[in-house]
Order: sequence, then structure tokens, then C-alpha cells
Amino acid sequence: MTARIAYADVEAGTELPAQVFPVTRDALVRYAGASGDFNPIHWSERFAKDVGLPNVIAHGMFTMAEAIRVVTDWTGDPAAVVEYGVRFTKPVPVPDTDAGTTIEVSAKVSAKLDDEARTVRVDLTAMNAGLKVLGMARAVVKLA
Repeated sequence: MTARIAYADVEAGTELPAQVFPVTRDALVRYAGASGDFNPIHWSERFAKDVGLPNVIAHGMFTMAEAIRVVTDWTGDPAAVVEYGVRFTKPVPVPDTDAGTTIEVSAKVSAKLDDEARTVRVDLTAMNAGLKVLGMARAVVKLA
């Protein structure tokens, strides 16, 4: 599959469609099973609070994966992401309710990097409850 977005049609400042991703306790349990990360801070409220956390928290890699979906949905091809990195700045507490919480993600093209390779840098902002949960979230994306 090739990215659907044409390099020629994108400029620095192009905003990607923002998205809101739900995060529930059952999603964390399913993620733990898939990733093998069964750290009790991700499923035991008692344990999480005993170690000083406000509640059960989402896995950092889960948060990172949800955030990049804004880019992969925009390109139409997950393989278009050739580089991706973040800094984890705040945990995402997940209350024990049916609704859980959300991660709100926005992104924009910050620079065209290489005309020949057709790559751009996309900067992402991921928020939870009004707090930035990922810092320096950046992806290098190869466009059509």
C-alpha cells in the first residue's frame, strides 16, 4: 500500500484531522495480553495508588500507538511512517467506569524534509484531561 497523500499537496502547517481515542480498563487488559506487559500499575488500582499514581494508568506504548493513528489514518498506509518518537510527559489515568477516559490527538506537518524522498515531519500533540501526555511527539512520513 502507498500513502494516499501526495507530497506536492502538502505544505508546512497542514493540519491532520484531529481524533479522540477512548481508553477503558478492558482496553488496557487486552493490550496487556497482546504486549505481554502485565505490570499491575496498568490493571490494579490498589497497586497503582500504593506506588503513588492517581489511578491505574495506560501503558505508555498504548498511548504512543493511539497517537500515531492520526498519522496512519491520514496517510492510509501505516508503512508510510518511517520514524516515530515521543517523550512520555504525563501518565494517562484510567478510571474504572464504562467511559474510562480519552486521549485527544492533533497533528500538523511541521516541515518538508526531503523532496526526493518525499518525506515530511509531522508533530503530534496528545492530551488527556487538559494535560499534554506526550512530549516531542514527531513522525517522519513518506508521502506519495
